[in-house]
Amino acid sequence: MAEICDGRVAVVTGAGRGLGRAHALEFARQGAKVVVNDLGVGLDGREGDGDGDASPARQVVAEITAAGGQAVADHHDIATWDGAAGLVRTALEAFGKLDVLVNNAGFLRDRMLVNLSEQDWDDVVRVHLKGHFLTIRHAGAHWRDQYKLGNLNDARVVNTSSGAGLLGSIGQGNYAAAKAGIAALTIQAAAELGRYGVTVNAIAPAARTRMTEGTFSTMMARPQDEGAFDTMAPENVSPLVAWLGSDRSRAVTGRLFEVEGGKIGVADGWQHGPTVDKGARWDAAELDAVVAGLIERAPAPAPVYGG
Repeated sequence: MAEICDGRVAVVTGAGRGLGRAHALEFARQGAKVVVNDLGVGLDGREGDGDGDASPARQVVAEITAAGGQAVADHHDIATWDGAAGLVRTALEAFGKLDVLVNNAGFLRDRMLVNLSEQDWDDVVRVHLKGHFLTIRHAGAHWRDQYKLGNLNDARVVNTSSGAGLLGSIGQGNYAAAKAGIAALTIQAAAELGRYGVTVNAIAPAARTRMTEGTFSTMMARPQDEGAFDTMAPENVSPLVAWLGSDRSRAVTGRLFEVEGGKIGVADGWQHGPTVDKGARWDAAELDAVVAGLIERAPAPAPVYGG
């Protein structure tokens, strides 16, 4: 089978474990050179070079190189301006170019809204939403500069949203808001970066990771029957991500794909719905029937997760 990312350079954030690790390995299998970004440290508290205490990023790099691929580790904090810039610089210094940015890094701080602290809000929004913005900002500036130099880009950004961002999720207000922001940022970035030869899409994956195993333990459980399809294995998500990072996805941008096990769907975002135009200012007392009529004509919203 052809390697659909042969010769491309892909950066994957949060790639030491879980979905990010699966994405990095899949890109390498598909012929890409991979920058494996992760903040994680080794058993001795340092990045480490030894087999026993290597950082998660270095362990993934070792897996890729052992299989004959090319990869480098990167430990920048992508939720900082300098860290995101450093990540892009790592790709350019190691491999001379950047073709694919996969934004995956994130974590949870779950609380009901009335129990959610300011720090829990700020931490989650910082890593998920700000982290996505900063890497797009610096990678996008690089691709713009290449375009201005007359170099044609065929670049990709793959963001990671969530069903929580599309529909809401009880007890995850900070996470849901950040992931909804990422969905909107995807549309925005697709519109702005398209002129430079960059497509921007997002996924809303359902998979077993350190983030989801505790929160959704029943849903994320491994199958009991030996040989049964493991629907929640993170590796199930990665083929779509690799395809979105390849040159085959050139005509697809500004889209959000839901992916779980062997199921892939396109999420339909906010659209203009039913309207009523009086042609003049409404009186507030008139709006009982007006709003009721609009809601009756509009499709019912999908239920919130956990509701």
